[in-house]
Amino acid sequence: MSSYIGTHRRPSRTGRRAASFGFAVVAASSLSGGVASAQTPAIGSSPAQMGQLRNDFNNGVLNARDGIVNESGRLPQEMQAPVQQGVDNAVDVIAPGALQAREAQRAAAERQAVAQREAARLAEAARNSPCPPSARACVDLQNNRTWLQNNGQITYGPVGMSHGRAGQETPKGTFRVQYKVRDEISREFNNAPMPFATYFTNSGHAFHQGTTGTQSAGCVRMNRPDAEFYFNNLNPGDQVFIW
Repeated sequence: MSSYIGTHRRPSRTGRRAASFGFAVVAASSLSGGVASAQTPAIGSSPAQMGQLRNDFNNGVLNARDGIVNESGRLPQEMQAPVQQGVDNAVDVIAPGALQAREAQRAAAERQAVAQREAARLAEAARNSPCPPSARACVDLQNNRTWLQNNGQITYGPVGMSHGRAGQETPKGTFRVQYKVRDEISREFNNAPMPFATYFTNSGHAFHQGTTGTQSAGCVRMNRPDAEFYFNNLNPGDQVFIW
């Protein structure tokens, strides 16, 4: 965990003393600060109220921990890591799981931010694409992305996908959705599964769920949520434009 600072070497006597000091300080600070700031649960408190009190207590402990870790930057270099490790050990005793939960939340927020930035980048690129407003599905082979639109306005995506390999290229041009098979298999390729197959040619080319990390035999492979969304929202006759 990124907030934990450890060492593979046996700590020196100074380091052990510093770790013990850190443990004691955070325990005292947390119990005097975190506990004092939390209200005493009333008899008959609901699970939601108890959960809020636990969150308040954990936040008090984490705030005390962060303050001590910041202050430890003033200590000699050899003492900083043991103190911070001692502080984190104390937090694990006083508020089990609080540090891990905070790190998980931070990681999730970062993943969401990255996904939002990527979606914005792809959407901007899609607005400058040659896909005509009449098309319901747009497929950009060069950039491995596809999206749905309505009168030129993007309604889903862009999302990642993979397409045909050399010699088995996904055809380019304007096509129409032909038919759909939810639990399709490929008899040509040993009954390989092709869930949520939405065919846009009469020669076997379709959007379907599959591995996007490798190229296909001509179909447009998509992750399950995307393939399922295309399957549920595209209908026979809808225009597909591929370039």
